[in-house]
Amino acid sequence: MKFGMFYFPTDYGIQMPELAPAIEERGIESLFVCEHTHIPSSRKTPFPGGGELPKKYIHTHDPFIALSFAAATTKKLVLGTGICLVPQHDPIVLAKVIASLDMMSGGRFEFGIGGGWNVDEMNNHGVEHKTRFKQMREHTEAMKAIWTQEEASYHGEFVNFEKIWSYPKPVRKPYPPVLLGGETDYTLRRIVQYCDGWIPRGGANWDAKKDMARLHDMAKKHDRDPKELSTTVFRGPATKAELDAHREAGIDRVLYEVPDAPRDDQLRALDDVVKLMS
Repeated sequence: MKFGMFYFPTDYGIQMPELAPAIEERGIESLFVCEHTHIPSSRKTPFPGGGELPKKYIHTHDPFIALSFAAATTKKLVLGTGICLVPQHDPIVLAKVIASLDMMSGGRFEFGIGGGWNVDEMNNHGVEHKTRFKQMREHTEAMKAIWTQEEASYHGEFVNFEKIWSYPKPVRKPYPPVLLGGETDYTLRRIVQYCDGWIPRGGANWDAKKDMARLHDMAKKHDRDPKELSTTVFRGPATKAELDAHREAGIDRVLYEVPDAPRDDQLRALDDVVKLMS
């Protein structure tokens, strides 16, 4: 089982040219970064976690620029989005951004995706809450076509283009793994239909054995080999016993948060993960 970090890459926190090498130097395998293009000041959409929206949500760097700096300052670190709000991006542009990052990093990118929760944020991008998951699928399928076809085309309700040329192509073949966030049965069905893995939130309600069984059952119902699907869990467990349970359940990777805290506390969090790895 692999160990990684996830981070809201804020403008006031530790920056990528320092953080990414610090993660790699400690033998931690990966870094996934979160995304919000902006937060509407109206705050009409309640924070799913309850209470006030944490400051970090308002101060995030662009994830792909942040990961580019991480790639440039490391050699082996796996780089991921956790998660990218796919419906809020133009799929032709995003396909090129990801292919460029994957090529320049030597094939180290993994594409964590989601539909988003902030209705006002997505509305500002012209995305409707009720159709965001259908739009997410079309964007993802269109990008796959761009990454794998010399002359790509796609025709859907939200994405529609005739044959195009788009280079570079990703180093990862056929394309960087697509990992979908969420925990519902709808999420699991989407994963087995058009994704390569699952990136659920861990925590108190997460049962590694039970939830992995849910994923495998869904895969079998849709004639998908469960072995084809990876699982990366946000907020990995804090004890060795729980980690052993995750390994036995078949979890591929656990992620721990780089906290929204002073620099020294952020680096100390990396050392805490190293202790769990030993």
